[in-house]
Parts: sequence; structure tokens; C-alpha cells
Amino acid sequence: MRGPFIRALTGALVLITAAAGQVGGAAPAVADSVVVGGSPAAITDAPWVVALSSRDRFGGTRAGQFCGGVVVAPTKVLTAAHCLGREVLGGAPWQLRDFSVIAGRAALRGEGGQEVRIADTWVNPDYDPSTNSGDLAVLTLAEALPPSYVIRVAAPGDAAETPGTAAEVYGWGDATGNGGYASSLRSAPVQVLPDAACERAYPGGFGGVSYRRATMLCAGDPRGGRDACQGDSGGPLVARGLLVGLVSWGSGCGQAENPGVYTRVSAVLPERF
Repeated sequence: MRGPFIRALTGALVLITAAAGQVGGAAPAVADSVVVGGSPAAITDAPWVVALSSRDRFGGTRAGQFCGGVVVAPTKVLTAAHCLGREVLGGAPWQLRDFSVIAGRAALRGEGGQEVRIADTWVNPDYDPSTNSGDLAVLTLAEALPPSYVIRVAAPGDAAETPGTAAEVYGWGDATGNGGYASSLRSAPVQVLPDAACERAYPGGFGGVSYRRATMLCAGDPRGGRDACQGDSGGPLVARGLLVGLVSWGSGCGQAENPGVYTRVSAVLPERF
């Protein structure tokens, strides 16, 4: 989630607030979400985008969606490590009886696609919640998705990570930064920005979180207006047909002076995955 302070981009806290006081925390959630400055995206054009879901935890209004993910192998989905935190899930991932991914479906409550249970989770041991460095987790699915759903990950130093490269960010996050919500997948055109742009925006100090170029990637629209936002955490940033980043954190939504910060997947994903 984003706002005047630097925060992670999961929409889970909004969903949990909506369910507060309800038995089992399964009340309908008020937060729906889309990418700021984006437009509708066809799932056939981006079959590797999935929604993380738990109706038991977040209610059924948005099919339990609380974060995004991306398919990198038929049984492997990448997402942000902070999406699996206890403050989000209310416990360990295995304690969610219905923890699953929604694949092949743009409209969260629409038809088609499939919902696949998550059999196992791996959180990057180098993930630091206090700095958001290394914000990556791997989900192992109980059933394989079609190979056509898989997107390739950029290798370290790939040209797709070069500043100025056109990119797209996908998700079901807040469309305006002010709670303007929808329920279907969106994408927004952005570009990879120089590390210096995020270093200026997030220098740290006074308890603030700083940008770390070794594990983070800077992206956005230099003019503002296009960005990831609350609810988009763990969703993909794609450039030249390759996965280059995962939505991680930032300040505000669509602000030219505060670009989005993404997990630099090429630097953080272990070779064994």
C-alpha cells in the first residue's frame, strides 16, 4: 500500500480493516484495485499474471485477492515476500486453508481460468522487512499450470533492465491512489528509470527506507500519473517480454518525484528456481 509514508504495496491491511469485527475475518472487503493510470489488460496477453487469494482471510467480494504474482514455471509463482508476512496473513501461510492463486482470469469474480492451491512457500532468507531489500517469495503450486502461462526472467545485466526501456506493470491495485477501484486486471506503461532517480526519492535517514540498487529496480513515468499502487504487491514489471521486477514499495501513487520501487528479480531469485 502507498500513501504519504513509505509503505509496502499490499492491499491486505485495507481488506483486513474491512473485515474487522466479522466472524472469521471473512466479511466482504471494500478495497478493489487496479493499476494507477492504466487500462484493461487481456489475460490472454498476460497469462503469467495471477492473483493471490484467500477468501477465508479477506472475504469474497474480490475473490479473496490481496496481492499479485507471476508464473515463472508451471508449478512456481513469484510474489513479494511481504505478502506472506504474519501481519498480512494473520499467521503462517500454511495456516490459510484456502490459500491459492487465481490464474487465467482477468475479472476476479468472473468465469474461466482456474484456482490452484498453494502447496508450499519459500521466502528469500535475505529478505529484510525493515528495508524491503530482497522482497521475493516463491510459491509452489499443487497442480501445474499450462507451459504457455510461463514468462522468462531477465538474466543479470539484461538490456531489459536498462534505464529508458519501456515496461508494463500489471495488477489489481488502486487505480487512483484515492480508493478508485475496479475488479479486473489492468496494466500501465512505465519505463525503467535510472537508479539515481530512486536514490534521490528515497535517500533514507530519519527512519526512512532507502533505495538499494543491488536488490531493487526503479521504474515509473517521469511525468507521473502511471504507477503501481495499493493492492499490486508481488505483481510483475515486464520489459522486452521478460520479467524484470516485482511490485514492492514506494511513496504515494503516480507521483513523478516518487517512482515505484521493484524487487530486481535477476539479482534476488536463486538459480535453483
